[in-house]
Amino acid sequence: MKSTDEMSYKKKVGMRGEELAAEYLERLGFTISARNFHVSHDEIDIVAEDDKYIVFAEVKTRAQTGSNKRYGRPAAAVNYTKQQKLIRAAEEYLRRFAPKKQPRIDVIEVYFPAIHEDTPIDIATLIPLEIKHFRNAVHK
Repeated sequence: MKSTDEMSYKKKVGMRGEELAAEYLERLGFTISARNFHVSHDEIDIVAEDDKYIVFAEVKTRAQTGSNKRYGRPAAAVNYTKQQKLIRAAEEYLRRFAPKKQPRIDVIEVYFPAIHEDTPIDIATLIPLEIKHFRNAVHK
């Protein structure tokens, strides 16, 4: 695995978005059960549980820029192919661990202020402008 110094700027920003999404879910009363759960080539960013639900969360992180308007909302990147990967990974998690909770797949968007690779900034200290949570965003 690459050290954080060798990771791309985009990857670091994405990791920060996942950290903030996990903290957000914890504030909602969820316990984080897994991060970056891999099954073959499929991955779930966050697995979280509360008394009723087991949530498989896909996190999409963006900096606020003009080009974001052109490409649409980050959740739109969770296309059919990505949805199928999330479903497969969630089904495998449920087979392996058999939690007795209602499963759902959510998408969480994390928005940062406009930043650029050349901007000298400590990514670990980035504060989001907005976090949007789409519950039950992916269904079988």
